[in-house]
Amino acid sequence: MKIYDELVARGLIAQVTDEPEIKELVNNGKATFYIGFDPTADSLHVGHFMALCLMKRLQIAGNKPVVLLGGGTGYIGDPSGRTDMRSMLTPETIQHNCECFKKQMSRFIDFEGENAAIAVNNADWLLKLNYVELLREVGACFSVNNMLRAECYKQRMERGLSFLEFNYMIMQSYDFYHLFKEYGCNMQFGGDDQWSNMLGGTELIRKKLGKDAYAMTITLLMNSEGKKMGKTASGAVWLDPNKTSPFEFYQYWRNVSDADVLKCIRMLTFIPVEEIDKMDKWEGAELNKAKDILAYELTALVHGEEEAKKAKEASMALFAGGSDDSNMPTTELDESALTDGKIGIMDLLVVCGLAPTKSEARRLVQQGGVYVDEEKVAAVNATISADALKNGVKIRKGKKTFHKAILKA
Repeated sequence: MKIYDELVARGLIAQVTDEPEIKELVNNGKATFYIGFDPTADSLHVGHFMALCLMKRLQIAGNKPVVLLGGGTGYIGDPSGRTDMRSMLTPETIQHNCECFKKQMSRFIDFEGENAAIAVNNADWLLKLNYVELLREVGACFSVNNMLRAECYKQRMERGLSFLEFNYMIMQSYDFYHLFKEYGCNMQFGGDDQWSNMLGGTELIRKKLGKDAYAMTITLLMNSEGKKMGKTASGAVWLDPNKTSPFEFYQYWRNVSDADVLKCIRMLTFIPVEEIDKMDKWEGAELNKAKDILAYELTALVHGEEEAKKAKEASMALFAGGSDDSNMPTTELDESALTDGKIGIMDLLVVCGLAPTKSEARRLVQQGGVYVDEEKVAAVNATISADALKNGVKIRKGKKTFHKAILKA
């Protein structure tokens, strides 16, 4: 199966500008393509994971990836999919986040060899631009009417769209234009919420250079309820083991719903499509086996085989009622978190990231979904003593989410 047909079979392709041309280029290893990553945090997360896997798939097929670190666009912030303006990051934070991104990406993408990936930072050209010169060079190529109809701005029009964010499409389009000229980059790939920005780039190249460039968007990873995947009560599922431990990462995928597991295997793993097709008939207990496969494969991709084995063993031990909690996600509490030598269960759930708010924690307790050392917490005013915390207590939320809390020595 050629790479383009595989991407279709895995359900990864959302929109393309010119399917026959894109198919021809990627199938024959003739694409020099880029994906942009704005450094909004010091770690990549599950939202970036599909893009990284796409890069890996295309590189294996002989195409050349260009990793674009958004050291320049990070000064503005992408309004796509946002209901409010992003926080303004300092230049030092942006640079630090870019360095963290590149280090993590080396696990997925090969920066050496015949079709080695290259990493570039758009701060190198965007921050040097003269505003008036930029307006003269590319301003006439953008229709404000078309920009206002773009999906990336629609959600913001009622609440208010700042002129700062309105410039983001021009900056991203200029990136494609620059990469086309400097590196022969003929394609841009990205999430489906980036479609309008990507079209801006292809149009700018056509109008300024009279050449064709192409864009393809990846299907957003949504669950069966239509919500973006990769979020937990405590926030994003990170690829950095210090922010989301391998055990937590494993557990996230082990706990996906029956309706989503086979789709995730198809879209995210490198298991051959033919094998996945056979899994489509799986039901009941076989879906639990599929969840184990999904969790193991993705944890091995992100954290390596050894960590995946540890996470699997710890998960199996816990579900079998074992006591091995060495790989369980753990929160260390300071004495300052206690009042009169104890902490309330609702506060503890929030501190450990098992509930986003105390009201949500209250609901969990009232519904009988919280256990401490395998004893159900019956009252919302229950407390955990410092003595218990010194030895560590095991908290279970529902059937599948485990966490340990321990008082710092």
